[in-house]
Amino acid sequence: MRVGIVGAGATGLTAAYDAVKAGHDVTVLEASAELGGLAASIEVGGTPLERFYHHSFRTDRAMIGLIEELGLGHLLWFHRPTTGVYADGQLHDFGTPQEMLRFPGFSLLDKLRFGASAAVLKAVRNGQRFNSVRALEWMRRWAGRRVTENIWEPLLVGKFGIHAEQISMAWLWARIHYRTFELGYVHGGFEQVYRALLDAVTERGGKVEFGKPVATIRQPGATVLVGTGDGSSYEFDRVIVTVPQPVFAEAAGIETDNVLWRNQYLGATCFILECDRSVIPHYWLNINDTAFPFLAVVEHTNMVDPAEYGGRHIVYVGNYVPRDDWRFNTDPAELLERYIPWLRKLNPDFDRSWIQNWHFSKAPFAQPIVTPQYRALIPGHRTEMPGVTLATMSQIYPQDRGQSYAIAMAHEVTDRLGLSNRRS
Repeated sequence: MRVGIVGAGATGLTAAYDAVKAGHDVTVLEASAELGGLAASIEVGGTPLERFYHHSFRTDRAMIGLIEELGLGHLLWFHRPTTGVYADGQLHDFGTPQEMLRFPGFSLLDKLRFGASAAVLKAVRNGQRFNSVRALEWMRRWAGRRVTENIWEPLLVGKFGIHAEQISMAWLWARIHYRTFELGYVHGGFEQVYRALLDAVTERGGKVEFGKPVATIRQPGATVLVGTGDGSSYEFDRVIVTVPQPVFAEAAGIETDNVLWRNQYLGATCFILECDRSVIPHYWLNINDTAFPFLAVVEHTNMVDPAEYGGRHIVYVGNYVPRDDWRFNTDPAELLERYIPWLRKLNPDFDRSWIQNWHFSKAPFAQPIVTPQYRALIPGHRTEMPGVTLATMSQIYPQDRGQSYAIAMAHEVTDRLGLSNRRS
């Protein structure tokens, strides 16, 4: 069959890979000039580096399996990097259960409740039971008010802002249940995975076309007609759409007040700072101070050797914000200057001169707002057009994003459509 795939991120490229292996005629249409979607990369010191920080967990079986299938398994290394929390004006180690229980200000009872609640969430196998439960309400009841005020509430407020009290416990369960202390990284960048998928698709006769933002999707008859922003038109027997559902809704002419399309998204902003020295002592630092204008600081080179990036220390400064927020719309150079005093709070010695170069990226539909009502609003893979299938990150609930979940969904969709010859 003639298979069209909208989007060259993890879902789209994996679906294309499955389909070309099964002998189908595949064309991937990508709006940007880059592979990987939210895992797209730039180069630093001659090495690809993700625009937004990425790593894998030991539980990311679909990603690990694909990496091995593509012959890149030797590049996937697992590390035990350090994690910290900034709270009450100080950095605190927070990377092991022992460090978590030593968090200052917790009584013995607080520590017991903190540890027990986390153990319960690790043990619960099906997070669907938490669909209609609000995360902060659950945590206040079971982890305790002091633990919630010091740990969970600042994290949810920092990430979801005014929506923090409405976030589903199913979302937080997934964060705790599936994450591991060991983190994997494809040395030389995850772009190698997407480049290998591209090569595998094109070697089998498939095509990946860049600069092709989807404009219209219609099915007046047996075939699906896709128009792109540059005026090109395509005809397919089957189409898999992997872009965010608001983008698909506009292209497909779906009324935006339809309840199935009301899922809200936050945008993501992220600086990559190329520094001449280390900024923080941790790989990952959660900012548990809601006065800060950003959510997390990730010093990538506290997990990967700076030598891979020409000796530069790579520091991500990331955030999730509404698309009308000043941090999403301010000129990046000005925004960075407004962040500098806050970075100095994390390291009083920090100086603007440490930054040798910087890069800024943003994405409008990066973080679904996962409320208790969210599950009921998720559209199915089937759409009103029989030849069009939707496979987007809002459908990997209770996860909300992640390369491995995107890959697993691509396999599921191609299997369901009969476009794959994978063995179950």
